[in-house]
Amino acid sequence: MGKRRVVVTGASSGIGAATVRLFREHGWDVVGVARRADRLQALAEETGAAVFTADLTVQADVDALRDFLAASGEVNALVNNAGGAKGLDSVETGPVEDWAWMYEINVLAVKRVTSALLPLLRASVATDAAGPAADVSADIVNITSTAGHTAYIGGGGYNAAKFAAHAMTEVLRLELNGEPIRVIEIAPGMVQTEEFGLVRFGGDPEKAAAAYNNVANPLVAEDVAATIVAAVEMPAHVNLDLIVVKPVAQASTTLIARGPLAPRV
Repeated sequence: MGKRRVVVTGASSGIGAATVRLFREHGWDVVGVARRADRLQALAEETGAAVFTADLTVQADVDALRDFLAASGEVNALVNNAGGAKGLDSVETGPVEDWAWMYEINVLAVKRVTSALLPLLRASVATDAAGPAADVSADIVNITSTAGHTAYIGGGGYNAAKFAAHAMTEVLRLELNGEPIRVIEIAPGMVQTEEFGLVRFGGDPEKAAAAYNNVANPLVAEDVAATIVAAVEMPAHVNLDLIVVKPVAQASTTLIARGPLAPRV
Protein backbone atom coordinates (compact mmCIF):
# COMPACT_ATOMS: atom_id res chain seq x y z
CA MET A 1 0.00 0.00 0.00
CA GLY A 2 1.32 3.44 -0.87
CA LYS A 3 1.47 6.51 1.30
CA ARG A 4 -1.90 7.38 2.80
CA ARG A 5 -3.52 10.82 2.83
CA VAL A 6 -5.55 12.41 5.61
CA VAL A 7 -7.65 15.58 5.62
CA VAL A 8 -7.64 17.57 8.87
CA THR A 9 -10.10 20.43 9.37
CA GLY A 10 -9.59 23.28 11.80
CA ALA A 11 -5.89 23.00 10.99
CA SER A 12 -4.81 26.60 11.54
CA SER A 13 -4.24 26.26 15.31
CA GLY A 14 -4.61 24.09 18.40
CA ILE A 15 -5.56 20.43 18.03
CA GLY A 16 -5.85 20.65 14.25
CA ALA A 17 -2.37 22.06 13.72
CA ALA A 18 -0.87 19.57 16.18
CA THR A 19 -2.62 16.72 14.34
CA VAL A 20 -1.23 17.86 11.00
CA ARG A 21 2.28 17.93 12.47
CA LEU A 22 2.03 14.46 14.00
CA PHE A 23 0.56 12.80 10.91
CA ARG A 24 3.39 14.30 8.88
CA GLU A 25 5.93 12.94 11.39
CA HIS A 26 4.34 9.52 10.88
CA GLY A 27 4.83 9.75 7.13
CA TRP A 28 1.29 10.61 6.01
CA ASP A 29 0.36 12.97 3.24
CA VAL A 30 -1.80 15.62 4.90
CA VAL A 31 -4.21 18.29 3.67
CA GLY A 32 -4.86 20.90 6.35
CA VAL A 33 -8.09 22.86 5.97
CA ALA A 34 -9.06 26.11 7.70
CA ARG A 35 -10.25 29.65 7.03
CA ARG A 36 -7.01 31.53 7.73
CA ALA A 37 -4.71 31.30 4.74
CA ASP A 38 -1.73 32.89 6.49
CA ARG A 39 -1.78 30.34 9.30
CA LEU A 40 -2.15 27.50 6.84
CA GLN A 41 0.75 28.73 4.73
CA ALA A 42 3.01 28.86 7.78
CA LEU A 43 1.96 25.32 8.70
CA ALA A 44 2.63 24.13 5.15
CA GLU A 45 6.12 25.63 5.20
CA GLU A 46 6.83 24.06 8.59
CA THR A 47 5.54 20.56 7.90
CA GLY A 48 5.36 20.04 4.15
CA ALA A 49 1.61 19.45 4.37
CA ALA A 50 -0.70 20.57 1.59
CA VAL A 51 -3.30 23.13 2.65
CA PHE A 52 -6.67 24.36 1.45
CA THR A 53 -8.41 27.53 2.58
CA ALA A 54 -12.15 27.07 3.19
CA ASP A 55 -15.00 28.18 5.41
CA LEU A 56 -16.73 24.90 6.17
CA THR A 57 -20.01 26.61 6.96
CA VAL A 58 -20.21 27.61 3.26
CA GLN A 59 -21.30 24.82 0.91
CA ALA A 60 -19.44 26.27 -2.08
CA ASP A 61 -16.17 26.13 -0.13
CA VAL A 62 -16.81 22.51 0.87
CA ASP A 63 -17.59 21.63 -2.75
CA ALA A 64 -14.34 23.29 -3.83
CA LEU A 65 -12.44 21.29 -1.22
CA ARG A 66 -14.00 18.06 -2.51
CA ASP A 67 -13.04 18.90 -6.09
CA PHE A 68 -9.47 19.77 -5.09
CA LEU A 69 -9.07 16.50 -3.24
CA ALA A 70 -10.62 14.43 -6.03
CA ALA A 71 -8.20 15.95 -8.53
CA SER A 72 -5.10 15.55 -6.39
CA GLY A 73 -5.19 11.98 -5.05
CA GLU A 74 -6.85 9.54 -2.69
CA VAL A 75 -8.43 10.43 0.63
CA ASN A 76 -7.91 7.65 3.17
CA ALA A 77 -8.92 9.44 6.36
CA LEU A 78 -10.87 12.51 7.45
CA VAL A 79 -10.46 14.25 10.80
CA ASN A 80 -13.43 16.54 11.47
CA ASN A 81 -11.76 18.76 14.07
CA ALA A 82 -13.10 22.24 13.29
CA GLY A 83 -15.37 23.47 16.07
CA GLY A 84 -15.66 25.87 18.95
CA ALA A 85 -17.68 27.36 21.81
CA LYS A 86 -19.05 30.80 22.59
CA GLY A 87 -19.97 31.98 26.05
CA LEU A 88 -21.03 30.43 29.33
CA ASP A 89 -24.53 31.88 29.30
CA SER A 90 -27.66 30.17 30.54
CA VAL A 91 -30.25 28.71 28.19
CA GLU A 92 -32.46 31.66 29.07
CA THR A 93 -29.94 34.42 28.41
CA GLY A 94 -27.62 32.95 25.79
CA PRO A 95 -27.64 34.87 22.49
CA VAL A 96 -29.33 32.88 19.74
CA GLU A 97 -26.58 34.05 17.38
CA ASP A 98 -23.95 32.26 19.51
CA TRP A 99 -26.05 29.08 19.52
CA ALA A 100 -26.46 29.26 15.74
CA TRP A 101 -22.71 29.73 15.26
CA MET A 102 -21.91 26.75 17.49
CA TYR A 103 -24.41 24.53 15.67
CA GLU A 104 -23.08 25.58 12.27
CA ILE A 105 -19.42 24.85 13.03
CA ASN A 106 -19.79 21.85 15.35
CA VAL A 107 -22.59 20.00 13.56
CA LEU A 108 -23.54 21.26 10.10
CA ALA A 109 -19.94 21.78 8.97
CA VAL A 110 -19.13 18.21 9.99
CA LYS A 111 -22.16 16.98 8.06
CA ARG A 112 -21.20 19.02 4.98
CA VAL A 113 -17.62 17.76 4.90
CA THR A 114 -18.55 14.16 5.64
CA SER A 115 -21.18 14.10 2.91
CA ALA A 116 -18.78 15.64 0.42
CA LEU A 117 -15.83 13.36 1.14
CA LEU A 118 -17.51 10.00 1.74
CA PRO A 119 -17.39 9.08 -1.98
CA LEU A 120 -13.64 9.79 -1.96
CA LEU A 121 -13.12 7.66 1.16
CA ARG A 122 -15.06 4.81 -0.45
CA ALA A 123 -12.98 5.10 -3.61
CA SER A 124 -9.74 4.87 -1.63
CA VAL A 125 -10.80 1.61 -0.04
CA ALA A 126 -11.84 0.17 -3.38
CA THR A 127 -8.47 1.13 -4.86
CA ASP A 128 -6.42 -0.22 -1.97
CA ALA A 129 -8.29 -3.47 -1.36
CA ALA A 130 -6.53 -6.56 -2.69
CA GLY A 131 -9.52 -8.78 -2.02
CA PRO A 132 -12.37 -9.36 0.43
CA ALA A 133 -10.01 -10.16 3.31
CA ALA A 134 -7.61 -7.27 2.72
CA ASP A 135 -6.82 -5.40 5.95
CA VAL A 136 -7.71 -1.93 4.72
CA SER A 137 -10.08 0.75 5.87
CA ALA A 138 -10.95 4.38 5.45
CA ASP A 139 -11.48 6.51 8.54
CA ILE A 140 -13.76 9.30 9.71
CA VAL A 141 -12.67 10.79 13.02
CA ASN A 142 -15.04 13.28 14.66
CA ILE A 143 -13.63 15.40 17.46
CA THR A 144 -16.47 16.09 19.84
CA SER A 145 -16.11 16.88 23.56
CA THR A 146 -17.00 15.63 27.00
CA ALA A 147 -19.54 18.47 26.72
CA GLY A 148 -21.33 16.22 24.24
CA HIS A 149 -21.80 13.53 26.88
CA THR A 150 -22.38 15.40 30.14
CA ALA A 151 -24.35 18.64 30.48
CA TYR A 152 -23.13 21.37 32.81
CA ILE A 153 -24.34 24.79 33.95
CA GLY A 154 -23.23 27.36 31.42
CA GLY A 155 -22.85 24.71 28.72
CA GLY A 156 -26.13 25.60 27.02
CA GLY A 157 -25.48 25.94 23.34
CA TYR A 158 -22.13 24.13 23.40
CA ASN A 159 -23.68 21.11 25.13
CA ALA A 160 -26.50 21.14 22.59
CA ALA A 161 -24.12 21.29 19.63
CA LYS A 162 -21.70 18.65 20.89
CA PHE A 163 -24.52 16.30 21.96
CA ALA A 164 -25.76 16.62 18.37
CA ALA A 165 -22.29 15.91 16.99
CA HIS A 166 -22.05 12.81 19.20
CA ALA A 167 -25.45 11.58 18.02
CA MET A 168 -24.57 12.23 14.38
CA THR A 169 -21.37 10.23 14.78
CA GLU A 170 -23.23 7.25 16.24
CA VAL A 171 -25.84 7.33 13.48
CA LEU A 172 -23.13 7.52 10.81
CA ARG A 173 -21.45 4.43 12.23
CA LEU A 174 -24.76 2.56 11.96
CA GLU A 175 -25.33 3.76 8.40
CA LEU A 176 -21.86 2.67 7.27
CA ASN A 177 -22.09 -0.78 8.82
CA GLY A 178 -20.96 -3.33 6.27
CA GLU A 179 -18.44 -1.00 4.63
CA PRO A 180 -14.72 -0.94 5.49
CA ILE A 181 -15.03 2.59 6.88
CA ARG A 182 -14.31 3.19 10.55
CA VAL A 183 -16.16 5.94 12.42
CA ILE A 184 -14.24 7.12 15.47
CA GLU A 185 -15.32 9.68 18.04
CA ILE A 186 -12.73 11.37 20.23
CA ALA A 187 -14.19 13.42 23.09
CA PRO A 188 -11.57 15.55 24.84
CA GLY A 189 -12.11 17.10 28.22
CA MET A 190 -10.03 20.03 29.47
CA VAL A 191 -7.52 20.98 26.74
CA GLN A 192 -5.48 24.16 27.08
CA THR A 193 -4.94 25.63 23.63
CA GLU A 194 -4.11 29.13 22.50
CA GLU A 195 -7.51 29.97 21.04
CA PHE A 196 -10.42 27.89 22.37
CA GLY A 197 -10.91 29.96 25.52
CA LEU A 198 -10.32 33.24 23.71
CA VAL A 199 -13.10 32.46 21.25
CA ARG A 200 -15.41 31.29 24.02
CA PHE A 201 -14.89 34.46 26.06
CA GLY A 202 -14.88 37.03 23.31
CA GLY A 203 -11.11 37.50 23.26
CA ASP A 204 -10.75 38.10 27.04
CA PRO A 205 -7.40 36.47 27.98
CA GLU A 206 -8.06 36.55 31.75
CA LYS A 207 -11.35 34.66 31.44
CA ALA A 208 -9.76 32.25 28.98
CA ALA A 209 -6.92 31.47 31.38
CA ALA A 210 -9.09 31.21 34.51
CA ALA A 211 -10.49 27.78 33.64
CA TYR A 212 -6.98 26.30 33.86
CA ASN A 213 -5.80 28.15 36.97
CA ASN A 214 -4.00 25.82 39.39
CA VAL A 215 -4.89 22.70 37.38
CA ALA A 216 -2.03 20.22 37.33
CA ASN A 217 -1.20 19.47 33.71
CA PRO A 218 -4.36 20.06 31.66
CA LEU A 219 -4.24 18.36 28.29
CA VAL A 220 -2.53 20.18 25.45
CA ALA A 221 -3.21 19.95 21.74
CA GLU A 222 -0.42 17.43 21.22
CA ASP A 223 -2.08 14.98 23.64
CA VAL A 224 -5.26 14.92 21.59
CA ALA A 225 -3.30 14.73 18.34
CA ALA A 226 -1.49 11.65 19.66
CA THR A 227 -4.86 10.05 20.46
CA ILE A 228 -6.18 10.79 16.96
CA VAL A 229 -3.15 9.38 15.16
CA ALA A 230 -3.02 6.29 17.38
CA ALA A 231 -6.69 5.54 16.69
CA VAL A 232 -6.29 5.87 12.93
CA GLU A 233 -3.13 3.74 12.90
CA MET A 234 -4.76 0.82 14.71
CA PRO A 235 -5.12 -2.35 12.59
CA ALA A 236 -7.86 -1.80 10.03
CA HIS A 237 -10.26 -4.30 11.65
CA VAL A 238 -10.13 -2.46 15.00
CA ASN A 239 -12.56 0.42 15.54
CA LEU A 240 -12.20 2.62 18.61
CA ASP A 241 -15.80 3.80 18.63
CA LEU A 242 -15.43 6.37 21.41
CA ILE A 243 -12.34 7.67 23.18
CA VAL A 244 -12.85 10.03 26.10
CA VAL A 245 -9.54 11.72 26.96
CA LYS A 246 -9.15 13.94 30.02
CA PRO A 247 -6.29 15.10 32.23
CA VAL A 248 -5.87 13.11 35.44
CA ALA A 249 -6.92 16.22 37.39
CA GLN A 250 -10.35 16.15 35.71
CA ALA A 251 -12.56 13.38 37.08
CA SER A 252 -15.66 14.66 35.27
CA THR A 253 -16.84 17.66 33.31
CA THR A 254 -17.34 19.62 36.52
CA LEU A 255 -15.08 17.88 39.09
CA ILE A 256 -11.58 19.23 38.60
CA ALA A 257 -8.76 19.08 41.16
CA ARG A 258 -7.01 22.38 41.74
CA GLY A 259 -3.47 22.23 43.04
CA PRO A 260 -0.81 19.51 43.07
CA LEU A 261 -1.91 15.90 42.72
CA ALA A 262 -0.80 13.78 45.66
CA PRO A 263 -1.78 10.46 47.26
CA ARG A 264 -4.09 10.65 50.27
CA VAL A 265 -2.50 9.62 53.55
